[in-house]
Amino acid sequence: MGKIIGRENERCILEELYKSGQAEFAAVYGRRRVGKTFLIREHFKDRFAFCHTGLSPFELKGSQMMRSQLQNFSYSLARFGAEIDNVPKDWMEAFNILIRLLESKGKDRRLVVFIDEIPWIATPRSGFITALEHFWNGWGAGQNNLLLIVCGSATSWINDNLINNTGGLYGRLTRQMHLSPMTLYETEQLFGSNGIVMDRYDIVQSYMVFGGIPYYLNAFTKGKSLSWNIDRLMFGKDAGFTDEFDRMFRSLFVNADEYQKIVRFLAKSRNGYTREEIASSTTSSGGGLTKILKGLQESGFISVCKDTGGKAKNSRYRLSDPFCLFWLQFKDNIRTTDESFWENSQFLPGINSWRGFAFENVCFMHIPQIKAALGISGVHTEVSSWTYKGDSIHDGAQIDMLIERADRIINLCEIKFSISEYAITKDYDRRLRTRLQTFLDVMRPKSSIHHTLVTTYGLKENEYSGRFQNVITLDGLFR
Repeated sequence: MGKIIGRENERCILEELYKSGQAEFAAVYGRRRVGKTFLIREHFKDRFAFCHTGLSPFELKGSQMMRSQLQNFSYSLARFGAEIDNVPKDWMEAFNILIRLLESKGKDRRLVVFIDEIPWIATPRSGFITALEHFWNGWGAGQNNLLLIVCGSATSWINDNLINNTGGLYGRLTRQMHLSPMTLYETEQLFGSNGIVMDRYDIVQSYMVFGGIPYYLNAFTKGKSLSWNIDRLMFGKDAGFTDEFDRMFRSLFVNADEYQKIVRFLAKSRNGYTREEIASSTTSSGGGLTKILKGLQESGFISVCKDTGGKAKNSRYRLSDPFCLFWLQFKDNIRTTDESFWENSQFLPGINSWRGFAFENVCFMHIPQIKAALGISGVHTEVSSWTYKGDSIHDGAQIDMLIERADRIINLCEIKFSISEYAITKDYDRRLRTRLQTFLDVMRPKSSIHHTLVTTYGLKENEYSGRFQNVITLDGLFR
């Protein structure tokens, strides 16, 4: 367990399941590359009674898919001691062989069974789900020494077929665990364990590109700068992540092109779009669009920003996955042949604009840390952004982040990425006051308003700095 960085809560849950003394059926899910398999394998190590990983359908085609999966399953059974004469003809036979294998290991030890990438295995008409139902309902649920863990990156599949199953697996899961990307604090720990020396300003920028995804962060080369690593992984000759965007979607969704189309559209606006705007600007609509948006949200690619006024139709869908945002902005859109593109583009206006939005996105991914920095961790909050298109009296206005608190205070958060202390100018102070007045006139809040600045290095003191009651720096985000 020493190699696992962070994940303290998740490790406690896994150990509780191991020591519960009763039959457990757990589903672990989360974004591709987030570290689900690594966490489970490192936590249990040599405590597995059986372990198996499905074959990626990215390379498998047609009628051979089911037979290839069954053959692979039989190899795993043999590695853990099962006697295999022939490849099982179907999944019912495969699970019956697994039952015999587990029964041969006796009742006096915890039997940890781990089936990874289960959505890849359960292909249409394969009969896998029916066999899994039979395995658990007919045998597993009665074995107090059994811990069954299934895992997958296709989160919408996990939700539809296991968590919200309406058939034989209805209500059978005893635990579900969503593995989120690492926080900034955990990212700092990961870099430290890998010998990567980087200050928090650059760690935040690495997060703005790759998110808290361990697979990407572990690819960094120590002794090299952040710009060098980004160029090597994204823009250099034989860059490791050149086709990652396409592979990621094709490994998760059957009709990957439809999901990519929505993601590309959402990448056009930092404020996101309503469902109506998405439907009118793409060919997706109706139930198909609902399924795609649900799948993208459950898989961690997009987030829903609720309307401050409480109207569901005005909620906005935003592309929030850092890697997708970066890839679409600079790999897909620019298509440069410069292998040192990032090193050579540090101070271009387009890069600075991206940094502002990307940093805002990172802040939305660290709401618990922002609340802790404000001293309101125990206070119920609703977090959103606010956009007003304007009317005959008011110009349009936007507030980066609103934190509406149960203690009748609203934090209006300005989010600024800066290379040094942020200075409030006379013009910016005027815009802040105008924006506040627009918000008060339009929303008529009954709560007190606290202006809050979230920035990298703090606020430079001058005649306008008193506008902010709270200032949160990188140290707050790294809590």
